[in-house]
Amino acid sequence: MSHAYPAPAKLNLFLHVVGRRADGYHLLQSVFRLIDRADTVHLELRDDGRVVREGDLPGVPEDRDLTVRAARLLQAHAPAGAGVSIRLDKVLPMGGGLGGGSSDAATVLLALNRLWQANLPRATLQQLALQLGADVPVFVFGQTAFAEGVGEILCPVSAPPAWYVVLMPPVQVPTAAIFAAPELTRNTPALKIAPFSAGMGHTTFMGFSP
Repeated sequence: MSHAYPAPAKLNLFLHVVGRRADGYHLLQSVFRLIDRADTVHLELRDDGRVVREGDLPGVPEDRDLTVRAARLLQAHAPAGAGVSIRLDKVLPMGGGLGGGSSDAATVLLALNRLWQANLPRATLQQLALQLGADVPVFVFGQTAFAEGVGEILCPVSAPPAWYVVLMPPVQVPTAAIFAAPELTRNTPALKIAPFSAGMGHTTFMGFSP
């Protein structure tokens, strides 16, 4: 039986790079807002312990696919023999800054946590998500958030309803290339107070309750 789950895009309502760690990771402040444009992740459980991607993703070998890596990461917390076949319906562009790959991975973590009955708390899933990439935890967090650190320190914020025009030109700009650019401003003064009211309502992501 195949299960289908949405993997929504995010927008950075602003992004400030406020420093850099000794290991090269950039420290930032941002507001991530989830929007209703989404990929769809299809999962079919297996009992042979294999994680298999169905279909090709141009330029992304299976072993580097974040959805495959997410499933394999969660396997350590799942019953013996837990496996899955993964198929993506891609709507979000790769290299477009919308977090498509990160959202797909987070959806796999959230969905398989329930389907495999791993029953890890959301905070633990966020820690696993950080091993996959700095953008993945916010999708596990599942709501509009003010982010600090490398993007993993998250505080829920309330933002008014809004419409956004999202343009998708036929180009890819890898996040790693942006942060490696020598002209990137890396010393923006840190904000003292989050620019939105913290803790005043939130939007539940996909209805998951780990």
